[in-house]
Amino acid sequence: MKFLKALFVLLLISATACTSVQVVTDYDARTNFKEYTTFAFYKTGIDKAAISDIDKRRIMRALEAEFLAKGMKKSANPDVLVSLFTQSKKKIVLNEHYHGRFYYPYQPVSVSKYIEGTLFIDVIDVAKKEVVWQGIGKGVLHAKTGERKDKRIREFVAKIIAKYPGNSSETE
Repeated sequence: MKFLKALFVLLLISATACTSVQVVTDYDARTNFKEYTTFAFYKTGIDKAAISDIDKRRIMRALEAEFLAKGMKKSANPDVLVSLFTQSKKKIVLNEHYHGRFYYPYQPVSVSKYIEGTLFIDVIDVAKKEVVWQGIGKGVLHAKTGERKDKRIREFVAKIIAKYPGNSSETE
């Protein structure tokens, strides 16, 4: 019974931790993002990302869909270039399980291991040759199959690009 209770608590914590993507953004306040109507990918920057080519394509498809949904068009002569960078860290969480209100010296401890991923998306003004916006999303990478990876990547990208100020009034 104690095992089932501990398992339930661990699953509840894992479920809430795994679903959220934490997003922060930064941008050049002097930039009029509504002037940017076309985009392309910055291949040189994307090639440096330390992930598989398949995952790069997943991210780029998700980015393209989000920017198109914001009213931008993909172009060979773009206003902005979109680049990405990734990081990942192995995380270990130790959970002590208390029995009642008292501390016992030999508490059962459970160990959770997961990978936390960070996706950086940079928007570069082609004319100025400088980054004008950056979105960073951080969350747990738990998907192992291609279909689940697609879904998790789309979630990361959608939450980050939702903060992009172009063609919307939302900035951070």
